[in-house]
Amino acid sequence: MHDVAKPVSTQPRRRLGRPIFLAIVGVIGIVVLIVGVKAMQIAKMVSTPFVVPPTTVSSVTVKEEDWPPILSSVGSVSATQGAVVAAELAGVVSRINFQNGGEAKKGDVLISLDASSEEAQLRTSEADLELARANLARTRDLAARKVVSKSELDAAESAFGQKQGSVDNMRAMMGKKQVRAPFDGQLGIRQVNVGQSIEARTPIVALTALDPVYMDFALPQQELSKLSPNLQVTVRTDAVPGKEFKGKLTAINSMVDPVTRNVLLQATLANPERVLRPGMFAKVDVVLPQKQKTLVVPGSAISYAPYGDSVFLIEKKKDEKTGKETQVLKQAFVRVGEARGDFVGINQGLKAGDVIVSAGVFKLRSGISVTINNDLAPKPQVNPHPADS
Repeated sequence: MHDVAKPVSTQPRRRLGRPIFLAIVGVIGIVVLIVGVKAMQIAKMVSTPFVVPPTTVSSVTVKEEDWPPILSSVGSVSATQGAVVAAELAGVVSRINFQNGGEAKKGDVLISLDASSEEAQLRTSEADLELARANLARTRDLAARKVVSKSELDAAESAFGQKQGSVDNMRAMMGKKQVRAPFDGQLGIRQVNVGQSIEARTPIVALTALDPVYMDFALPQQELSKLSPNLQVTVRTDAVPGKEFKGKLTAINSMVDPVTRNVLLQATLANPERVLRPGMFAKVDVVLPQKQKTLVVPGSAISYAPYGDSVFLIEKKKDEKTGKETQVLKQAFVRVGEARGDFVGINQGLKAGDVIVSAGVFKLRSGISVTINNDLAPKPQVNPHPADS
């Protein structure tokens, strides 16, 4: 007998496929809903105009100032009088009468050399002089009475003169055993010690007059016609930060250096506090008498570029639809002049009263809206003195 195949039931499969189908339809619906929402958001964003928020900048008003023409240079401080004091004679140092770095007046004895030998010779010479003086007096008395001849009187006078010369010579020698200050000034550090045997012309100590002092510098020959004695000179040095020294141009060299084509100049400066010392490097400005009106802006307001230097003007602009007034930028090309400290002169492109951006111009462009906040704006100075200079 053959077995009869039984039919397979499909009812469970139909029950399993329906939930899957409903889940797929639900997922598709959710995706369509999300896509629809995003499409609505994008459409709204596209239809809404994008407004760039205003950029915050610092500002400055262009000013017109009197800038006298200045000729700038660098130079060195020198002493009006300075010398290394030395002994004229050899000897042994017996006494030092000054302190290192002290003050000396003209004629003060700085050191004394041992003069015991000269003192003994002086006493002998003085004794011989007294004898010659007595002989001369006696001979004159005899000559007056016609007892001695004229030749004997001449011999007595000659002997007295020789003995007087010997005494004067010994006193001069003893005077040279004392080294004196040749002028008023400040002493340096001594180079000898008590008991030291020194030769003639051995340096003892430097002596320098520090008030006033000279400022030696040079300018190109084409500036020579602008120079004259008594022009005001301003000197600044890093050795004394934050201070300016005023003086007068006192000397113009009579010839021009044939190698550099510069003319040497010398100014005289008061130095009562003695802070300027010979050999110091300094910056020199010669102020010419005429003045000129100059438009002045901070150097940080200039945007330097190969195609031209420019600044950003801050102008007021009114919206025709809303009537609201805003501040916008306009790039203006300028011709830059002389720079002094943090400021720059403008020869062309601006006028007094213009308001410009004072810093951070590299990130700006024409037409953008700005707001002004000067709370943290830098403070430019004609003579800046940075802390780390």
